[in-house]
Amino acid sequence: MTLIIVILLLLGYLVIATGHLTGVNKAAIAVFIGTVGWVVYICYGTDFVMAHHAVEYLTFLAGNEPTSDAVKYFIYNDVFLYYVGRAASIVMFLLATMSIIEILNNNGCFDFISRWIKTRNSKRLLWTITFATFIISANLDNLTTTMTMLVIMRQIVQNRRQRMLIGSAIVIAANCGGCFTVIGDPTGLLLWGTGAITATHFTLYMALPAVLAWLVPTALISRELPERLDTQWSPMPYRGDDTNLNSWQRILMLFVGIGGLWFIPTFHNITKLSPFLGALCVLSVLWVVNEVMNRNLLRSDQMSQRYIPKATQYGSLQQILFVMGIMLAMGVVTETGVFADVAEWIDENVHDIWVLGVVSGLLSGLVDTFTIAISDISLYPVLNSEQLTLVADTEYMSQFAVNGAYWKVVAFSTAVGGCLLCVGSVSGLALMKMEHMHVSWYVKNLSPKVMVGWVIGLAVLMTELVMYN
Repeated sequence: MTLIIVILLLLGYLVIATGHLTGVNKAAIAVFIGTVGWVVYICYGTDFVMAHHAVEYLTFLAGNEPTSDAVKYFIYNDVFLYYVGRAASIVMFLLATMSIIEILNNNGCFDFISRWIKTRNSKRLLWTITFATFIISANLDNLTTTMTMLVIMRQIVQNRRQRMLIGSAIVIAANCGGCFTVIGDPTGLLLWGTGAITATHFTLYMALPAVLAWLVPTALISRELPERLDTQWSPMPYRGDDTNLNSWQRILMLFVGIGGLWFIPTFHNITKLSPFLGALCVLSVLWVVNEVMNRNLLRSDQMSQRYIPKATQYGSLQQILFVMGIMLAMGVVTETGVFADVAEWIDENVHDIWVLGVVSGLLSGLVDTFTIAISDISLYPVLNSEQLTLVADTEYMSQFAVNGAYWKVVAFSTAVGGCLLCVGSVSGLALMKMEHMHVSWYVKNLSPKVMVGWVIGLAVLMTELVMYN
């Protein structure tokens, strides 16, 4: 049964990697392997439980006779719900940040970006929109941020090739911006939630590599753009009364939304509660502020036209289902003990986290950023100081302790490596569909640029870890 579960996971990886060719949505595949994997597991639950949870199961029985129903109840309460809780915490955080960015966008809080980039100068437009993407994606959901910026760019730039180049730069900025904070990307959020990293330490090490991984390919892209862009400035889209807020009201809402998310690490350190609770708290406050400021709209029968949320709503739902499915799938494979066996083989035959980082980055471009990241995270538990004293190779194993080098390498390599191909991230797939972009065009025009930025960022990260550890 372990072999069946592993084969199911590998086939899922294959279908996810070829989704742009087969047309099969990778969220559907993730949900399928996540659900079917647990069905297979529970059908042969006694064998798995006795192999990995024998003591806990006997305690659960409390002297009663073991039965088929008893082992299923044990799996549900003591095994399955643990992984559901981990997945739900990530999903709830994503749901909160997606809702926050939708409220902010509906109230015109990002309209200042359109004013900033109101130019035909290609370099000014490129750097302004990618800088805004980098900053916003560090605090909010990558996909929604990317889609918002792509819609803004698409309304301005008329030439398709120019849109593909600038759109690719937006995707790179979103992935790089999201990877250097614990709240900017599901991978960082998962590492933070499991105690593998602390917020400040993670950002201090990841900031410079992430900035370089964004700056280098963006600078190379700017050289391929003409001096003057083919632009057209259309009036701001009518959304109803929800955009009739003055400047200070929009600034206040932006401060509540973004500023509130900045406070989440402090909230977590003080309360020790899950970060998603802080995100939901920020959402609730922003929601109240939104209703107070738009009370005239709430009393009217006029419906708001929300162009951008319509464009992102379906993609956001897919992202949530994809994360849930993949995390459930990784949970069931972890419970079979396969990841522990793979980690032991890697320790004996590879024994180098940088090799793992390079391989993970390449696989992220082929399969999916989050899928490869959570696979890497599932290989090793987070070691505490007492556990480190019990291992033979303390220097090597310390890389898997709290704030160890392994977690940073995985987060950086999978995030940036996912940009090597446009199919490696949900944001890249969104651009691919929006501009009808071919993978071959991306490989020829963008992959080498991303590779240069990735290698430079990885070298800087290695230097930081060697110097300060």
